[in-house]
Amino acid sequence: MLNEKKERVIMGIDPGTAVMGYGVILEKGNKTELISLGVVKMTHLDDPFLKLQRIFEKTVVLMEQYKPDVLAIEAPFYGKNIQVLLKLGRAQGIAIAAALSRNVPVTEYSPRKIKQSITGSGNATKEQVAAMLQRLLNFKETPEFLDATDGLAVAVCHSFQKITAGGKSKTYSGWESFVSDNKTKVTGIKKVNTKLKG
Repeated sequence: MLNEKKERVIMGIDPGTAVMGYGVILEKGNKTELISLGVVKMTHLDDPFLKLQRIFEKTVVLMEQYKPDVLAIEAPFYGKNIQVLLKLGRAQGIAIAAALSRNVPVTEYSPRKIKQSITGSGNATKEQVAAMLQRLLNFKETPEFLDATDGLAVAVCHSFQKITAGGKSKTYSGWESFVSDNKTKVTGIKKVNTKLKG
């Protein structure tokens, strides 16, 4: 009976106004399995409010389909354009509202924190993150968009933050402390990481 509660479904979302990436994983004890990843496209819509409506509706559909225990979402990143930041903030807010409307708790992560969790480097490229996720979750398909693996990365980042073992939760401060406690889980990943950095 106790083992059943150790399973949890985590959904990750990389919000966007043109494309929203998502990934869903299942945690079973110390193992993590890929359930799904994909994108929701809004490129055919010109009206910004119709885009927000699509984000809300599609997020609700995903919630009902995969019944996640938690939503992990990427925080908007401020580049040079404040208008882009505002649009991303709206997209993120709508996805959060959709999750909350289904009573799904939400956790937010910065892009740097997500990259750091997956690759060990906060400056990793989207391609490096995607390659590490393929190694971690054992999938070979190359997603149509890197937005899909970005969404998946948020879910895996959330999974790495808290690992439950023997009824105790442990929070890791970074990649190094996670690796030192989970040597069997990350076998072979150091080699991939070295190639990515080189």
